[in-house]
Amino acid sequence: MHFHSKQIIITGASSGIGEAVVSELSAFDCSIHIIARRIDYLNDLKKKLSGNPAKIQTYQCDVSNREQILHTVAAIYEQTDRVDLAILNAGVGIYNDFTSFSADNAETMISVNVLGMLYCIEALAPRFIQQRSGIIAGVSSLADSRGFARSGVYCASKAAATLVLESAAVELLQYNIKVITIRPGFVKTPMTDKNKFKMPFLMPAEKAAKIILRGLQKEKRYIAFPLILKLIVDIGRLVPNSLFEFFSRKQYQSLNKNAVK
Repeated sequence: MHFHSKQIIITGASSGIGEAVVSELSAFDCSIHIIARRIDYLNDLKKKLSGNPAKIQTYQCDVSNREQILHTVAAIYEQTDRVDLAILNAGVGIYNDFTSFSADNAETMISVNVLGMLYCIEALAPRFIQQRSGIIAGVSSLADSRGFARSGVYCASKAAATLVLESAAVELLQYNIKVITIRPGFVKTPMTDKNKFKMPFLMPAEKAAKIILRGLQKEKRYIAFPLILKLIVDIGRLVPNSLFEFFSRKQYQSLNKNAVK
C-alpha cells in the first residue's frame, strides 16, 4: 500500500516503536489518528511534527478498556468515512518471576497485549467488512516462540497475539481485509531500557519503524526482524524441550547472578 491520502490509526503511539512509526509516517500526506493513555505525550508529539505533511489527531484511550476503545474508534469514524490501516502497537512488558509472582502484573500484560488487541479488532472489523477494505497490523514479538525465564506471561501474551492475528488473517481475507503480524526483536524503547541483561541485536526504534513501514508498503503477511534473531528463534522452536529447558536454566541462573551483583 502507499500511505498518501490514507486514514491511519496507531495505538500505543506515545513512545517507543509507536512514536517512531508516527514520526516516519508524518512525512506522508496522510491522516494519522494516534491513541495512548498519556494524552500530553501525544499532544507534544503532534506539536513536534506539526511542520510535516501529515494531519495528526490525538485521542486519550486505554486499550485495555473495551468501552474506551469502542468510543474512540466511533469518534474517528465520525471524522472520516473509512480507515485504511490500523497499527495495533500498544503493549506492555513486566518481569514476572514465578518465585515472587504477581497476578496483578500478569493481568496488566494480558489486558493490554491480548485483550487490547481484541477490543480494537472488535471495533474495527465490522467497519472494515462494510467498507470491504482495510489492513490490520498487530505488533506481537519474537518472544512469542517459547517461554523464556522471567518472561513467561509476556511470552504467553505475545504468543496469544500472534495466534489471534493468524486466525483473523484467514477469516477476514474474504472481505478484502489484510491482517499483518509484526514480530520485532529487541528494540530500544522505554520498556526495554528496564532490562537488566544484554539484548542481542538491539536496534533503535527509528530503524524498527522504517522496517515496519517498508513491510506495510509491501503488504507482507509477516514482518519479523532482525533476520538473524528471527532465524535463531525459528531454530529454538525446533530444539527438544529438554535442551531448551537446559539452556533456559543456565540463562535464569545468569540473570539471578547479575541481580545479586
